[in-house]
Amino acid sequence: MAGLLNRGWLARDIVLSPRGHSAGVAARHGSARAPDNAAVVQQTDLVLLAVRPADAAAALEGLPWRRDHLVLSACAGVPISVLAAAAGPAAVSRIMPITASELGASPTAIFPLAPAAQSFLDAIGTTIALENEGQFEACTVIAAVYGWVQMLVRETSDWIESTDIPAPIARALVAQTFVAAGRIINEKEAPMADLLASLATPGGITEAGLNHLDNEQVPEAWRSACDLVLKKLTDGRAMIGGTAIVTGASRGIGAATVRRLVAAGVTVHALARESDALDALC
Repeated sequence: MAGLLNRGWLARDIVLSPRGHSAGVAARHGSARAPDNAAVVQQTDLVLLAVRPADAAAALEGLPWRRDHLVLSACAGVPISVLAAAAGPAAVSRIMPITASELGASPTAIFPLAPAAQSFLDAIGTTIALENEGQFEACTVIAAVYGWVQMLVRETSDWIESTDIPAPIARALVAQTFVAAGRIINEKEAPMADLLASLATPGGITEAGLNHLDNEQVPEAWRSACDLVLKKLTDGRAMIGGTAIVTGASRGIGAATVRRLVAAGVTVHALARESDALDALC
């Protein structure tokens, strides 16, 4: 919301759903707050869906969708097939903005690219249009990497501060160094390996640090973390909107499995010998 307003969108043109902190946001910015989600859909052409992935389909179902509607879903791991079935006949695109949207600095992946989304995407940063949903799923991992990079900024800043550098100076120096590294890679045409090699003078401090990180298997751990997140996304996608049968569901592992599947949006048929325990589970 802040990114949109900072780029000239008018608060009166933004309609908020009656959930979460929308009352405070509406009062602060002067936006309209609809009485329910149906009113949001009736009053808008573009709808941003940003709810828990397990709640995505239910949030769209039964609303007065039109063919000229565009739903932009920021719900990680929820495939277009599930969203489109719930929001038909509206068009659906998936996006994955980051909190830098507030600054107009979010590199936002989208699939499929929809012309009606362009002004929204331009307001929050740059657009990364992808060719298929598999590519989008992989790029969604970047939303997690964004947090990991902030962890690196924090750890480095804390270390600089521990050498008696004032905290504001440490924070600014480290944050701007990360920005500069990103700009060099983004704006130079040379291969990234060549750019890095140009910094790692033999026997120098950059090479020494890189060798230490290699010896500690940091690059391998980083790639493994990316693999883990992608697996989490694709495993969840396979289950959302599906159906499962769980036997022995009244207690222990069975009951825990039922709860986890329901939280992921799966329709569960639970079987057990003790009906009272099943009623308590529900």
